Amino acid sequence: MKGKSPGRANLIRGRFARGRLPEVEAFTASLPFDRRLYRHDILGSIAHARMLARVGLIRPAEARAIERGLGQIEQEIESGKFRFVTSDEDVHLAIERRLIAKIGEAGRKLHTARSRNDQVALDLRLYLRDEIQNVDELIRVLRASLIRVARRNLDTTMPGYTHLQRAQPVSLAHHVLAYVEMLERDRERFAQALARTNVMPLGAGALAATTLPIDRKMVARELGFKQLAHNSMDAVSDRDFAVDFLSAAALLAVHLSRMSEELILWTSSEFGFAVLPDEFSTGSSMMPQKKNPDLAELIRGKTGRVIGDLMAMLTTLKGLPLAYNSDLQEDKERVFDALDTIKPALDLMAKLWTALRFDRAAMRRAAGGFALATDLAEYLVARGMPFREAHEIIGALVRETADSGRTLEELSLAELRRYSHVFAADALSVLDADHSVARRTVTGGPAPRTNEKRIKELDR
Repeated sequence: MKGKSPGRANLIRGRFARGRLPEVEAFTASLPFDRRLYRHDILGSIAHARMLARVGLIRPAEARAIERGLGQIEQEIESGKFRFVTSDEDVHLAIERRLIAKIGEAGRKLHTARSRNDQVALDLRLYLRDEIQNVDELIRVLRASLIRVARRNLDTTMPGYTHLQRAQPVSLAHHVLAYVEMLERDRERFAQALARTNVMPLGAGALAATTLPIDRKMVARELGFKQLAHNSMDAVSDRDFAVDFLSAAALLAVHLSRMSEELILWTSSEFGFAVLPDEFSTGSSMMPQKKNPDLAELIRGKTGRVIGDLMAMLTTLKGLPLAYNSDLQEDKERVFDALDTIKPALDLMAKLWTALRFDRAAMRRAAGGFALATDLAEYLVARGMPFREAHEIIGALVRETADSGRTLEELSLAELRRYSHVFAADALSVLDADHSVARRTVTGGPAPRTNEKRIKELDR
């Protein structure tokens, strides 16, 4: 390589007599997408250079020159002045090439005791470690938005559904807090993914570490890693942490999709539970009256992308022998795509919930009727009747009342007593949706005071 310009010479082609075909170069390059790792690549390289100086593999002055040059390169990239070229293959070689051009021979020493195999594993872990924390913050914001809605609607009665059929009265607060519970589990899964991401692979080399006297613990401390990877072959080929992230992201996306589906239903004319804000709506090119929930539909639709990212990552890994294989280049696009999908979805969903306006009267009207049938059955059970007998009696009552075109609230005490003499004067108080919700004070139930207590727990 001596005599070739460091600005254009490929840093790893010394073994080859002929250059690659341009189309091969384009197909195999990861630079078009892995360039977003540049900050973390530079961060890892600075820590590596400091360690090399500490153990005597490079001079302190060389380490300072490397650090200074990398800082300048970071500024060049951020300002748009840095020129990426496909022949660099990836972000690692692009930065190293520029470093050598800037500081000369010292730049050639940076890759001492390091391979792109452990370097890219390090970069992805550093990047994902930051991004998981960003995702957690976005989940926290959405969670806070939902809790605000719940706090304002402790007494807003609405129908709960099973099989998309009206089932029993609940509160809007209780319904919304169900999604908060999902988000609590999402945060837990991302925290677990973060813990498994926060492992330092650098020092594993290509697969068999190095004979040089490096200090991996020093680099781990510099970069804030909690532990070292214990097996060099696993260190360069492990992408379980990426699967952990994608798995958590896929389930989060499913939760956002379910949430979107409910908002689509609630803002439809058929439900009329909420009004879709103009700033979150789209019109029709043909029908001037339309107000479409495109945002919610796209969040629902993009869930397939994130699930696909997880499936693609698992498929990539399933047949790989140890240690590193270029198939692993596919990991970054899957991670990047999932992040680029869930982050704006979380942000927009939090804003949408904040802007939603609910028709409480419509919700309350829909919560009555035959949704109170279980309350009548439990009234009888509370007075000693076996549940199956009560179920049969109330089933017959509902059938005959529906056939007559009436609802349960319209029944008199005398009509109730036609079905069972157990019904007393207080039975009529059961036929009230608000009362039904307020009585469900069991832990985890929809009663206002129960949900108020849960909100206080979540606020801690």
